Amino acid sequence: MKIAYLDCFSGISGNMCLGALLDAGVPLECVESALARLPVRGYRLRAERVLRRGIGATHVEVELDESERHPHRGLSDVLDIIGGAGLPAPVAERSAAVFRSLAEAEAKVHDTDVERVHFHEVGAVDAICDIVGTVAGLAELGVERLLFSTVRLGGGTVKVAHGVLPVPAPATAELLKGLPTAGGPVQMELATPTGAAILKALGEPSPEWPAMSVQAIGYGAGGRDPQEVPNVLRLVVGEAPAGAQADSDYVYVLETNLDDMTGEQVGYCMEKLAEAGALDAFTTPVQMKKGRPGVQVTVLCGPERLQAAEEVFWRHTTTLGVRRSLWQRSKLARESRTVRTPWGEVRVKIARLGGEVVRCKPEYEDCRALAEAHGVPLEAVQSEALTAVHHDDAASTT
Repeated sequence: MKIAYLDCFSGISGNMCLGALLDAGVPLECVESALARLPVRGYRLRAERVLRRGIGATHVEVELDESERHPHRGLSDVLDIIGGAGLPAPVAERSAAVFRSLAEAEAKVHDTDVERVHFHEVGAVDAICDIVGTVAGLAELGVERLLFSTVRLGGGTVKVAHGVLPVPAPATAELLKGLPTAGGPVQMELATPTGAAILKALGEPSPEWPAMSVQAIGYGAGGRDPQEVPNVLRLVVGEAPAGAQADSDYVYVLETNLDDMTGEQVGYCMEKLAEAGALDAFTTPVQMKKGRPGVQVTVLCGPERLQAAEEVFWRHTTTLGVRRSLWQRSKLARESRTVRTPWGEVRVKIARLGGEVVRCKPEYEDCRALAEAHGVPLEAVQSEALTAVHHDDAASTT
């Protein structure tokens, strides 16, 4: 599997992403060809080699033709531009996902509806070029999975259309909620909303440099050159170890101890955690101070569901604090398939290890409904569903 790792030791922005991709070997013509499909005019890309504290990097600038009108755009305007451009489906879908993340963050910050958001800085032509160009560049390299390090944010203030704001800007902070971040090491903006949206929509946090055989490294330069740190984003592209038997990702583990809630209240909390998108939630009996019996509630969730899961604790338990840790998780490759049985269709979850099916479980509710409708044993429906899976797999290999 081809993977890419963004080392955000000096933050991230849209043009830094694009510069790092070009520096790693993506031809400028490839990006220009993708952008030429967009019904957006009055700009040109300028890529140049620069030094940032002794590190050679590529700096990309979107130069605007001042004679052209470049209006602020809402989410629907941008999605229409991307959707109608004839881009490859994965590029169009992933570009749209980045802009949706931006719109949701801006809407939250400005306390408005997503469709009423006008992007100002991030909705301009340069951001459209940075985002679509970045997605097209990742596709050109064949990247299947994008990982990223802790994101350095900088400090101080930044001047935007709404005035002078603290760093990180509110939209940036909203986008990076639940993701690993750190302030500093300079008093300037290092992470921008566009860069944060790319991470939010396309990437997965990786506290460590991932295991891979490195094939290319690129550095994308920011516009400023502070004394304290090289203002560059490092992109590392490589192959995951050959023969890896299982995939991996990162999940948050949340825990809290409760000794003053009823069983019904704890059960209700568990239902709300499931609704919030938790991957798993369970309780463990514990003995707390003064010998009081209690329960420890443990939740696993993806970074994108961290805020929602924590909010359940604040609203539906008596806890005053939640312990949080980020864990790497190995997992089998999974797929969902619908198979036909003599009584109707059944959805089946399938897990594979190195291409071999090692887990196969028919959906209980589907099997139950067919068993009741046709007056046959539940076990018979489940058995037929499993037989159908093995039959389909055998047919596909002949």
